[in-house]
Amino acid sequence: MEKIQTASSLSTRLKPKFHVEHSVEGLVGRYFPERGAQIHAFAQFLAGAGIERGLIGPREGERIWDRHIFNCLPVTTLLPQGASLFDIGSGAGLPGIVISLARPDLKVTLIEPLERRVEFLKEATEGLGIEVIRGRAQDVKKSADFVTARAVAPLEKLKKISWHMVKTGGALLAMKGESAAQEMAGVKGAILHEIELDGIGIGRIVELRKGA
Repeated sequence: MEKIQTASSLSTRLKPKFHVEHSVEGLVGRYFPERGAQIHAFAQFLAGAGIERGLIGPREGERIWDRHIFNCLPVTTLLPQGASLFDIGSGAGLPGIVISLARPDLKVTLIEPLERRVEFLKEATEGLGIEVIRGRAQDVKKSADFVTARAVAPLEKLKKISWHMVKTGGALLAMKGESAAQEMAGVKGAILHEIELDGIGIGRIVELRKGA
């Protein structure tokens, strides 16, 4: 189920929720049918090396699945078959690695400026066919159909640093929280998608489509 809003519309206040009656195994089987073993391995790597190296908080171990993995899935519903995607400021590989494992038809590239995070990403993606590039978004001279970002920058700044990377006809897809509607104010053409996947809850993605 999805609610779509433009920048000029009011946001419906819906708190994210994780349906505890759905088991992790059930959700993995549903959303990662081809890469179940790989997403489990990534979750373990996040809970171990991710915390040890400071890529996620020390108290996040018990919330790896709902807060960091399942939370990244709603954006996959906006991506057409076979599209190319850049995940900028990828950090711990969120949402890029999750997107790639849920949608192996996509060509995903992770872009991250900090060396220690790049090393983490290279270890996390070994054998997965995901490219990792070290660099700032504004310095990367390549382009993709879609650019994703999670907790990287406010929407207006995010557009400034990444718009050159979005191919004509593609879109910037920014994962946002409950303040998404406020961030959209003044950003022309922004569309808010509020997507609820079964067993996961509400995900908010702001889309900026690049026209001809």
